[in-house]
Amino acid sequence: QVQLVESGGGLVQAGGSLRLSCAASGRTFRWSAMGWFRQAPGKEREFVATLSASGGTTAYADSVKGRFTISRDNAKNTVYLQMNSLKPEDTAVYYCAGRSSSTVAANKEEYSYWGQGTQVTVSS
Repeated sequence: QVQLVESGGGLVQAGGSLRLSCAASGRTFRWSAMGWFRQAPGKEREFVATLSASGGTTAYADSVKGRFTISRDNAKNTVYLQMNSLKPEDTAVYYCAGRSSSTVAANKEEYSYWGQGTQVTVSS
């Protein structure tokens, strides 16, 4: 079983940056692909980024490509989401998620473990 706790959300002006962290408990973290998703009010939860267990493979939603970077530190059982050039449309609750597989996935149904979410608000 893996438990995930996100941190690092907050209020930032458009054009600014934030780094989200997701601390994982459990010995299986290093074999788990991880992902970040987000959900804005009244909208479906959507894919943001994913990273393989080794960290060698990543994938991003088109809306964040070139602005966001996902990374992991397996020694610290932590996955990160560096968000640059933030836009008001990035405002959402951001969720960290883990898979029972080492390979990347963009479909939220393929993730078994979820954090509680952290709010990111970008003002214009």
